[in-house]
Amino acid sequence: MRPMTGAAERGADRVTAGTGAVRTIEVEDVEAGSRLDRWFKRRYPSLSHGRIEKLLRTGQIRVDGKRVKAGLRLSPGMRIRVPPIADAESAARTPARAREPSRDDAARLRALVLYRDDDVIAIDKPPGLAVQGGTKTLIHLDAMLDALRFGMDERPRLVHRLDKDSSGVLLLARTPAAASRLTAAFRRREARKTYWAVTVGVPRPRQGRIDLSLAKLPGRGGERMVADAEAGKRAITHYSVIETAGQTAAWVALSPLTGRTHQLRAHCAHLATPILGDGKYGAKAAFLAGRGVSRKLHLHARALSIPHPRAGRIDVTAPLPAHMAETFALFGFDVDAEAARDPFAGDEG
Repeated sequence: MRPMTGAAERGADRVTAGTGAVRTIEVEDVEAGSRLDRWFKRRYPSLSHGRIEKLLRTGQIRVDGKRVKAGLRLSPGMRIRVPPIADAESAARTPARAREPSRDDAARLRALVLYRDDDVIAIDKPPGLAVQGGTKTLIHLDAMLDALRFGMDERPRLVHRLDKDSSGVLLLARTPAAASRLTAAFRRREARKTYWAVTVGVPRPRQGRIDLSLAKLPGRGGERMVADAEAGKRAITHYSVIETAGQTAAWVALSPLTGRTHQLRAHCAHLATPILGDGKYGAKAAFLAGRGVSRKLHLHARALSIPHPRAGRIDVTAPLPAHMAETFALFGFDVDAEAARDPFAGDEG
């Protein structure tokens, strides 16, 4: 059977002419369970998702000679047709400043590891470190993951994200199979995530559930989430006030049931109690002038519990970053007394 016929074949010839030969790559055992689009992103990181979709639609990417969808789960021995345009675009669009992590970078990154086994690594992401790159982001975690191989042939891969200015538990998968299972667990809402935040003002009521759909609003300051009941995606957050500093500020635990961009920040702002340091959503109301409090974002991914890719569960906790620890001390918030309590025990989705 010919791989393409008629107009589709002629169109593919026009796209790929002069860019090299078509490649056929066999799926390895360690890649079992990966989605096809994520397989391409690992091997061709500069190839956009939109471009992958177009190559699939036009039949230039095929698996075992057949047209397939981006979400196809791969099995060992499958043969993937890779058009030469993938190599050409990846080479052309690789950022000029992409580099291997320095020895100091690698040492600092390894010092952030909270948990590690053959399938999973959990790190304590510091505030200010972007998880992935962008047009103006040249230093980011994704570019340094080779430092966390720990003897594995492949670099670990991200299975979820944290905002650049947030800190705390970030999970990495060490194999494609682990990545597939962890991603599925997040998608099925089997992960329990607990964030700690300091808000300006005290949320009312002191415990509750925010069910507010959010939509992305682009702008010169970067994308921003806004409430939009019609066009937005449903976003749900449980919250609980743990301690207060009068009516000035509150230590709040947050448990997102969905994973929308900036969800916790937008939801806290909706309560008229923005997260301390969050000028994007709280403007001037997000800062406490004259009190000696850091202006950094006070949002920390404190704990994560998720099914392990093989069996049981992983439970990881991250200590407060320095600026939040200083703020907690200033307000007299007692971390030791709260450390063992789950404010969301028994909460349902």
